[in-house]
Amino acid sequence: MGAFMPNLPSSMRKPPPQEKAAVTLEEFLDIVPEMNVTSRVLSVLWVLRNEAFDMRPLGYYDEEHFVEEAPQQLIRAFQEQLACISKAIERRNESLTLPYTYLYPPNIENSTTI
Repeated sequence: MGAFMPNLPSSMRKPPPQEKAAVTLEEFLDIVPEMNVTSRVLSVLWVLRNEAFDMRPLGYYDEEHFVEEAPQQLIRAFQEQLACISKAIERRNESLTLPYTYLYPPNIENSTTI
């Protein structure tokens, strides 16, 4: 939806019309951003929306940061809680037309990276 510039213009070169009236194509093109600006914005949005190829889900680590038993137990307990939450969301999604995926633990990045 946002990739179609008239739905979500990144900027406007003139103020929007004050009254609801027919707008000519020329007036419309004078208001919306130029093609190169829209192209750059869409390129940035494309990069930001793509999942990272090295995405690590919340609660899972490539390396062992803690070697002591106490932190490892906490990490395992956290991973078990995440698994329970995931199963609850999966069960709830079975009855939904459009599944809920936003706070589904496997879809949450372990750290905030762009």
